[in-house]
Amino acid sequence: MAIRTLNRLTKALIAPALALGATVGIASAPAQAAVWNSCDQWGSTTLNGYTLYNNIWGSGAGSQCIWANSGTNWGVWANHPDTGGIKSYPNAKKVINKSITSLSSLSSSYNVTVPSTGAYNTSYDIWDTGYKYEIMLWVNKTGAVGPLGTSQGNVTLGGHTWTVYKGNNGSNEVFSFVRTSNSSSGTVNILPILKWIKDTKGWFGDVTIGDLQFGFEITSSSGGLNFTTNSESVSSS
Repeated sequence: MAIRTLNRLTKALIAPALALGATVGIASAPAQAAVWNSCDQWGSTTLNGYTLYNNIWGSGAGSQCIWANSGTNWGVWANHPDTGGIKSYPNAKKVINKSITSLSSLSSSYNVTVPSTGAYNTSYDIWDTGYKYEIMLWVNKTGAVGPLGTSQGNVTLGGHTWTVYKGNNGSNEVFSFVRTSNSSSGTVNILPILKWIKDTKGWFGDVTIGDLQFGFEITSSSGGLNFTTNSESVSSS
């Protein structure tokens, strides 16, 4: 019975990706039976206030399957070729919809298990509601990956020290904060970072923060690698 159940789960994971013509391997099963999974390129669902998104968006991507036990316990198996360029950003999104000055607090905690090989970063991706400004907070990175833009030096904010990069991707401004030391778990006080961009640097005004995403920006994961969010929380007031 257990073998037949596992076979059904494997087929459910593989069939959508085969429809896309992807090369598919067998994903490792999550620690417990997932309540949702998808191998669809844009597979998405909402669980306990978080929107999960498979989000295979880059050119030359391979196959990727996402699973979730909840909006804050989820993971992906990804098999992307060892080539340059971002292939995907599977993530869990929380919508804030508050201006910076109306926020009295905004923080998040995370605990992840990530591979020692491949090329990727684990990051927050924060957007204003107009999608003019993107703030990325890299909490760890592995392999040949780097942020967009030019270095603005180091700053200690939100409980961590970051190297700050400022750039533009042709559609929006991008501000990337890359931790100077990798971390697989911790808490980031996000509001002081937003206020520093607004008040100290003047790179934007009192924008309204919309999407707050957390996930894995994957460039390569040849042979199939697992990325797991063991737990995550976002709190604001």
